[in-house]
Amino acid sequence: MSASMSEKKPSGESADPGLGADLGWAIRLVSAAFRRVATDSVAELPGGARGYLVLVALSSGEPPSQLALAREVSLDRTVMTYLLDDLEAHELVTRRPDPRDRRARQVLITDTGRARLDQVRHSLTAAEARLLADLDEQDAAQLRTLLSRVAQTAQRESIAPDEADC
Repeated sequence: MSASMSEKKPSGESADPGLGADLGWAIRLVSAAFRRVATDSVAELPGGARGYLVLVALSSGEPPSQLALAREVSLDRTVMTYLLDDLEAHELVTRRPDPRDRRARQVLITDTGRARLDQVRHSLTAAEARLLADLDEQDAAQLRTLLSRVAQTAQRESIAPDEADC
């Protein structure tokens, strides 16, 4: 067999898979589509998507300090302070001195905040379902799991998005 014959691809297989196989293109397209469908779901919350992320982060576990919360949701601590001011003004969160370090402040979600988070999650679930319409339940769950793992790697490696992109 000649070298040129062994290098040929099977019919229908392209030498360059194009955009369909490009991770950057796929992430950008999905991210933009998600932003469009999710924007309405979180529009009523102070801070929109950022406010939603804060409420989600606060909805389980030990109340974090403001600084720990800012790190967890990848926000600048100054931006976090203004966002928490807005959320607190709407009685969605409250802050208290940290019993382990009186210089730090813990952030807690209120009952009103939990109720609003539940409303937003319901609306967001419907928006996500539209975006994931071509996936069955198992594929959608696997996509969420894999994206979560990649996001954790990005956060750990400090390659999370710039605060300006939030």
